Amino acid sequence: MTSPVRPSASAIAAALSALVLLAGAAVPAHAAPPPPPSLSESRSQLAQLPTEPEGSSSGYDRDLFPHWSPAEGTCNARETVLLRDGSGVEVGADCYPVSGTWTSPYDGSTTSDPSEASVDHMVALSEAWKSGADTWSTARREAFANDLDTPQLWAVSVSSNSSKGDSDPADWMPERTAVHCDYAKSWIRVKHEWGLSADSAETAALEDVLDSAC
Repeated sequence: MTSPVRPSASAIAAALSALVLLAGAAVPAHAAPPPPPSLSESRSQLAQLPTEPEGSSSGYDRDLFPHWSPAEGTCNARETVLLRDGSGVEVGADCYPVSGTWTSPYDGSTTSDPSEASVDHMVALSEAWKSGADTWSTARREAFANDLDTPQLWAVSVSSNSSKGDSDPADWMPERTAVHCDYAKSWIRVKHEWGLSADSAETAALEDVLDSAC
């Protein structure tokens, strides 16, 4: 018997977006990006990451990673994340939220203003650049910057996203310790999925979180 094909996270998000646009209904809260791997799988993925010194930021420009590209219908990647991670979200014809609430997993703050819900790249674009993305094509960088299939995009508070900047887990972890395990496993999954490297301090910090928080 042929096993059923499981839809990707992006397909699920797109379906939700389409339902909202057609019916004008509120989207039930998923309130989380795609789930990270199990602890054992995360340990295995971390062991497979190439350990290399962090590369240079020379030549980096955020525009080299085209982001918030169209996802489905009138929804771009950012709007899809806001639909997925919010509670009671309703959108207009352009897919921009007109109501809803968003609670940041990084610091627990809640907002009902979509402009105050920032979409964080789990592995920052400049961090990716210094970890191997400097050699990618523009198309691959665009796919990375709009990745809805891994835990790469999170709806968080503006202040926590600003605090994080382009730091890796050796230099920054979310204020809420309850999310540290999922944060580390998600970081590992994204880097593993995209073939990015990790420096020694980053690897040690991730190992420590897996040991202490998971």
